[in-house]
Amino acid sequence: MRLTKLLAVAALAVALAGCTASVREVMQAEAPTAQPVAPGYAFHRIFVATTRGRAEDAKAREAFGGDRSARAAFAYVDVSVPPSHKPGELSRPRTGKDNPEKHLTTREIGSYPNPASLQAALANDAAAKGGRALVFVHGFNTSFDEAVYRLAQLVHDSDYRGTPLLFTWASAGKASSYLYDRESATAARDALEGTLRLAAASGASRVDIIAHSMGSWVTMEALRQMAIAGDATLGGKLGDVVLASPDIDVDVFKSQMARIGKPRSPYIVLLSEDDRALRVSSIVAGNQPRLGDYKKASDLADYGVSVIDMSKQKGNTGSNHHKFAENTLLLRLLGQRMSDPSSFDGGERTITDRISDYAKGLNDQMTRATNSALSAPTTRVERAALN
Repeated sequence: MRLTKLLAVAALAVALAGCTASVREVMQAEAPTAQPVAPGYAFHRIFVATTRGRAEDAKAREAFGGDRSARAAFAYVDVSVPPSHKPGELSRPRTGKDNPEKHLTTREIGSYPNPASLQAALANDAAAKGGRALVFVHGFNTSFDEAVYRLAQLVHDSDYRGTPLLFTWASAGKASSYLYDRESATAARDALEGTLRLAAASGASRVDIIAHSMGSWVTMEALRQMAIAGDATLGGKLGDVVLASPDIDVDVFKSQMARIGKPRSPYIVLLSEDDRALRVSSIVAGNQPRLGDYKKASDLADYGVSVIDMSKQKGNTGSNHHKFAENTLLLRLLGQRMSDPSSFDGGERTITDRISDYAKGLNDQMTRATNSALSAPTTRVERAALN
């Protein structure tokens, strides 16, 4: 049995080896030299709360590494997106230096000395952007750099208009460190809860969450803790909770939902039965199903969960583990909702109603579509999803 699990961990490393290969740890610990920018570029300030330790090696190139810190740190990163960026892609070099004309590029990095400083910065940003805040929690095998660039890509491709806040826990950023990452995520529960409360206290009228893979585990644990403390909704400010390819044991998830209670707005679970990463994770866990590739998703409705089955959609990576960030129609739909909830007002129809329509009515049409068609301007199919 032990040998089987060791082989499964090795298989997991192989399955995920390509998940983050396109992103190198090159983000400098100090702000880079400003570079002239041509028209057509977009800029996004990503606010950061992290349980990662700062790089101590003098030769280290990343601002934060994979070691755990007993205290949370706070920062911001300004990212530029070139006009050549293609929606659904994480535009980063595999080798060589960053090219701002082709890649998402860091323009400035700054730090906040304490939570109050971050809260003040969030308050100013939220006031200028309509009071919406989005907290993104990344998954396994994710470096600090990739987490920042992934959120920048999500914000840009979804046309999100609110305040983006990255919660990045101490992932080692290595495919072979699954168990280390699992413990790091668990250790970050309190810090994530504190970050969510800080976002709510910053003046944001609504706080939405997108969590990916193992990030869904720590997110559910933080929400469970909040429920036990008597405030499962951040004082009514908790908005949509989106769990993308969640790496959570199904029975554990059900027990978490039982403690949290049926949410006012159903949690959204994005799953895919061809997710290779979760398939191997299931083997590591003793052949127990993971929520992100659960084949009996219909029984989750009683817990207050709305499911999008993306099994028929093509992914850009062999693992099929990042479809949530690669499907441009889905990104636009979620971005519109999270930026302007009034755009979905109309009787009792909510984001979950629209999501359900999307899942039921568009899968067949999108299966026939090519990836290039998904990246094209708004189509009749997309208008039908948003109307």
